[in-house]
Amino acid sequence: MQILLILTAGVGLFAAASFLAVLSYGYFARRAPGEPGYALEVEPDKTELDRAITPLLEAHEGQSGLAPVSGNLDAFAVRALSARAAGRSLDLMYYTWKGDLTGRLLMQEVVSAADRGVRVRLLIDDINTRGLDLAYRALDTHPNIAVRLFNPSRARHGGLRRGIEMVLRFFSVTRRMHNKAWIVDGRIAIVGGRNVGDEYFGAAELSNFRDIDMLMVGPVVHETEEVFDAYWNSEVAMPIRRLLRPQKGRLRMLRRGLSRLTRKERARPYIEQLRKRVSALAMLKSELEFHWTSDARIVSDPPEKALARGTKNWIMSSLMPVIMSAKKSVSITSPYFVPGVDGCARLIGLVAKGVDVAVLTNSLAATDVAAVHGGYAPYRRTLLAGGVKLFELQKAGWDNDMSLFGSRHASLHTKAFIVDGETAFVGSFNFDPRSVSLNTEMGVLFSEPALVQRLQDLFDEETSPSMSFRLYLDDARKIVWEGEEDGVLQCWNHDPEASLRRRAVARVVSVLPIESQL
Repeated sequence: MQILLILTAGVGLFAAASFLAVLSYGYFARRAPGEPGYALEVEPDKTELDRAITPLLEAHEGQSGLAPVSGNLDAFAVRALSARAAGRSLDLMYYTWKGDLTGRLLMQEVVSAADRGVRVRLLIDDINTRGLDLAYRALDTHPNIAVRLFNPSRARHGGLRRGIEMVLRFFSVTRRMHNKAWIVDGRIAIVGGRNVGDEYFGAAELSNFRDIDMLMVGPVVHETEEVFDAYWNSEVAMPIRRLLRPQKGRLRMLRRGLSRLTRKERARPYIEQLRKRVSALAMLKSELEFHWTSDARIVSDPPEKALARGTKNWIMSSLMPVIMSAKKSVSITSPYFVPGVDGCARLIGLVAKGVDVAVLTNSLAATDVAAVHGGYAPYRRTLLAGGVKLFELQKAGWDNDMSLFGSRHASLHTKAFIVDGETAFVGSFNFDPRSVSLNTEMGVLFSEPALVQRLQDLFDEETSPSMSFRLYLDDARKIVWEGEEDGVLQCWNHDPEASLRRRAVARVVSVLPIESQL
């Protein structure tokens, strides 16, 4: 009885402390908003990109141009070169911007653009910013750069204080901005699954991501800017100078560090890639194949999702009707796939109506988050029994041109789906509870036959036996993995290539009541 009283008192004290922490944070946030800011007006011929893109838009009046970017080196180059071409504005929002090789190379391009007079707005989710405060604070001291953090922690010094705040504010801290957008001069926008960091651009030595971006021009760029402005001006986005005092000299130190980086041997391959491509305009004219359509729109969660508000406008209200309207086929690519009971029922329901449903996700060996695989694994047998086709990317499912440093390990990071070979989505949305209910997400939903077919061809390639395992149930209703090893078709009765440690982590997570956080 005494133990029960102690536990009850402890829970009560924690609840009270948590309530006070949330109340205190809310009071602080209301006192620390940034000045409203909005996208700058585009002009027909003021900047280099204006002059390059205006004729394209005039030739395709009312339409948006979409160009897929799947190669990791291309994804880096198009960001760096578009920043070099910027003459008016850079609006950048990311879940993660790492301080590694490619992260700092792109940071240097951003600083160079600001030095030319380009207005830069950088919005970063706070969850992965530990160790980067000095860099962001330095950037914010530049007269043409403003940095805001999404749903930030007040505790910026000391891991213990930050950890305590995260525990006390858990139900608000767990809501993150997972959006990714790179917008240049209001003329070019890049959305998709990539954050900024080595593993997204083929520079990681151990494992790199397979991913896809969509580079866009036309009306959808304005829609992307509207999403950015909504997040930039939301009460959840806080100027970094409200959290950390600006320090003189930090920007100069950052410049020196970035300058030294370009002289390092590991940076040379990326600098050479930029030299080969000459300019963003050259890529626009010769390397990128635009697909033009009047049926393209940006879909996004509102920033209020981070406050658990406005559920009717969450992204699933736009995406689920498209998926459930399928008559022939649905192809889903999701690196973190946790369908839940409701998701299983919906997919199996489509199969019952004669729809071919196929899902590509990471194998346990390939995933970078083994815990999420533990949330997915319990649903495999149900999905397979219901007729859903499951494919899991092999750890070695890799192309040589995806990495400059010899990595042969792949992890899927693409978030996309195709419906009836007619409509497709590319963005940041994973088919898991976190994307559905906790994180904010965005992407582009479109119909254009040639582009949709190109994405379907990529899906078919990635689900081939040489790149992925095909799962099926044997006569005893046990899961079998089928795939190629050294060119020979093989079968396994457990997660192939996965270490005992990974299997143990996934098994433990599969029985824990934490699915809502996965």
